[in-house]
Amino acid sequence: MAELETGSALPNLSDQQKLAWLRLIRSDNVGPVTFRDLINMCGSAEEAIAQVPQLMAKAKPKKAIRLCTEEAAEREYEAVRNRGWHFVAKGEAAYPKTLTTFASAPPLLAVAGNISALAKPSVSIVGSRNASANGIAFTRQIAGHLAGADLLITSGFARGIDTAAHQAALNKGATAAVFAGGLDVLYPPENSELADAIFNNEGCLLSEMPLGWKPRAVDFPRRNRIVAGLSLATLVIEANPRAGSLITARLANEMGRLVFAVPGSPLDPRAKGANLLLKD
Repeated sequence: MAELETGSALPNLSDQQKLAWLRLIRSDNVGPVTFRDLINMCGSAEEAIAQVPQLMAKAKPKKAIRLCTEEAAEREYEAVRNRGWHFVAKGEAAYPKTLTTFASAPPLLAVAGNISALAKPSVSIVGSRNASANGIAFTRQIAGHLAGADLLITSGFARGIDTAAHQAALNKGATAAVFAGGLDVLYPPENSELADAIFNNEGCLLSEMPLGWKPRAVDFPRRNRIVAGLSLATLVIEANPRAGSLITARLANEMGRLVFAVPGSPLDPRAKGANLLLKD
C-alpha cells in the first residue's frame, strides 16, 4: 500500500483492512500521527499490528503501545454497521478532502447520516454556549443564508451558537455536527431531537472517538480541530477570551483557513473573544 501521507489518495479499504485500521487507532498511545508513521513504516495496518510487539521491545518507549484486542475492534465495527452508520478512512473517496491536509487528521471517522454532505464546501460557525439573544438571532440569519447558498454548515453540537447554527442550516440546506464523544453519546443530551433532525434531513453526525465514549474536557479541543479542518472558513460569534471557539479559530488559522469574527459590545464579556480576534 502507498504511504499514508497528508492529502494522499487511497482506494476504498476492504472491511478487513478497515477493521485493522480501527484496531490500530483504538490502541493505547496511538494517535493520528503515530498511526500514520506506523502505516508508512510497516506498509499496512495489519503489518503494523503484527510488528508492534517487536517495535516496542526494541524501542522501549516511555508510553508503550498496547494493542486494542481484535474482539473489541470487531464489536465496535459491527455495532456501527448494525446502526446503519459507516466508518470512512482517511484517503477514501468519501473522506472529506479538507481534512486530509493536516497531519493530525483522524484516520477513521464514524459517520451517521448523509456522508455525501461532507463533499460540499463547508463553513464552520462556532461561539458561546451562553449566547445572547442577539447572538442567536444573528447566527440563525447567517447560517440560514450560507446553507441556502449550498454550503455545509459545520459546528460542534454544543449549546448556544452551535445549536442555533445547526438548526438554521436544517431549514435551508445541510449541516454536519462533530461530536466530542462517541457517536452514540449525545452531548448535550437535550440535543437528541436536533441529532434526529440532522440525520433525517440530509445532514450528518461524525466522531473519531469510540462508541460509548463520554466526552471529557480534553476531548473538546480534539473535536475543534476537526470542526476547523472540515471547513474553508470559520466564523466566531460570541466567545470569551478562553472559549473553545477561539481554539477552533486558532487551529483554522494555523491550517491556512479563513477566520471571521462578529464584533460585539465591549461591555459584554461574551464579545471579548471575537473582538480580540478582530483586533489581532
